[in-house]
Amino acid sequence: MAALTTDVTEITVIGEDDTGLIANVTSLLFERGINIEDLDQAVRDGVFRMYLAVDTSEMVCTESTLREDLHDLGDDLGLDVQVRFPSDRESQQIAVLVTKESHCLEALFEAWANDELGADIGVVIGNHDDLQPLAEHYDVPFHDIGDDGGQQNEDELLELLAEYDVDLIVLARYMRILSPNVVFRYEDRIINVHPSLLPAFPGAEAYRQALDEGVRVAGVTAHYVTTDLDQGPIITQRAFDVPDDADIDDMKHRGQPLEADALLEAVQLHLNGDVSVHRGRTSVRENGTKYQLGLPDEIDEFTPDRPVDGIGSAVAKDQ
Repeated sequence: MAALTTDVTEITVIGEDDTGLIANVTSLLFERGINIEDLDQAVRDGVFRMYLAVDTSEMVCTESTLREDLHDLGDDLGLDVQVRFPSDRESQQIAVLVTKESHCLEALFEAWANDELGADIGVVIGNHDDLQPLAEHYDVPFHDIGDDGGQQNEDELLELLAEYDVDLIVLARYMRILSPNVVFRYEDRIINVHPSLLPAFPGAEAYRQALDEGVRVAGVTAHYVTTDLDQGPIITQRAFDVPDDADIDDMKHRGQPLEADALLEAVQLHLNGDVSVHRGRTSVRENGTKYQLGLPDEIDEFTPDRPVDGIGSAVAKDQ
């Protein structure tokens, strides 16, 4: 998705793949005087997704009429159509998805309580109920959508996301993979934190993978979620040393505070509109200097600045 200004209307279309879907939607928009600024479409596992960023400033109908017309078209074609006008994004709602680890959720709650998020945590959704007491402590609704084995009910998940009018989904160590049916509906609006310096060690047991490979430096990555596991656009990263005698508990002790820190900063970047995604990469706007995207600035004093490639400069000094 291309970098966009905040005054565009966003339309997301989801359904079974079929011919003519794009033409039907774009024709409706053209007839109402709406200019399409960006269009992206994809198909995965038989699920069709189209994202459009459009300019509705000169449309010849009201917002409510456009929303109704698009929903009617969706009903006719068997599509789910979501419309987000600029005014819909003025007060953003976050859904946090969790499993059993509390550290990332705790960091998000603390930032929210201190007015450091710029959005509301509207709901916590888990595939186990272990973290329900933490949500209740902050007076936030908690919903358990997992069966006895923790398998998520995605239909229930989508119903909850719609019920709470969610703008951003944060995976706070949520140990389940979301299907295209969910990811496509919230393209570039799902942020996950992974316990490795992606693209190294994707998938499960990332700290174990790092130990098995004997790395000297490990880390964590907050990224946007795509339909490709742990391959979404990277937002923030943190790194830490791995001692010779480190075990899994040591890795978690070093990594978990950084997981919470990287995830929180990625969420703040997104909510503040300071990060955008284009062709699978993130870029940070002019406010980027106030964030720690990777290693802290203090590391520069320990990083050698020479020698660098270029024999000419070395020879010239001897003459």
